[in-house]
Amino acid sequence: MIEFSNVGLRYGQGPEILRDLTFHIEPGSFHFLTGPSGSGKTSLLKLLLLSLKPTRGRVTLFGKDVSRLDQDSLLQMRRHIGIVFQDFRLLDHLTTFENVALPLRVLGQPESEYRSNVTELLEWVGLGERMDALPALLSGGEKQRAAIARAVIGRPDILLADEPTGNVDPELSLRLVRLFAELNKMGTTIILATHELPLLESFPFPRMQLRDGQVVFRG
Repeated sequence: MIEFSNVGLRYGQGPEILRDLTFHIEPGSFHFLTGPSGSGKTSLLKLLLLSLKPTRGRVTLFGKDVSRLDQDSLLQMRRHIGIVFQDFRLLDHLTTFENVALPLRVLGQPESEYRSNVTELLEWVGLGERMDALPALLSGGEKQRAAIARAVIGRPDILLADEPTGNVDPELSLRLVRLFAELNKMGTTIILATHELPLLESFPFPRMQLRDGQVVFRG
């Protein structure tokens, strides 16, 4: 599903942030992405999200070399990739339901087609009674669950999560990763960036550790 071949990334004329990345990720797998602050975790996720192009090397997603795709093809490919940001990025003027349904509205689907699916997903993540609430009335954990629901409502093949538990307490962190694990059981390939040791010790998923601009796999 994901293959990197001798990938390097630098910003401007600076040194390479990532260098000589060569690895592949199997469909349906779950990996933690670890490494100290500034090691390039977010940059690697941006490469996977196709919002950054590598300085050198080849990135292959779903069997296609992304450097050979035009803008429309890249846009189509991005629809198979979900992303959860640490800062939620919910729209303040939309309700929980509307925020989660937004990816489907952007695709032009009428509400009559997606209302039951969005409602069911919000029930599943424990937000069934908060569907009509605006983000300002949600707790940090509720906002994060809404962000996760929005990321998966389109049934992405790949889900990327950038420090998704950084704004919640340890107990809720564990609950959120269990939610990701359930999504993984349904077939979604997940890469979750985190620096939280309790999470890494609580779940048996292998780690992609960034060190000196390179990836080392563990477990």
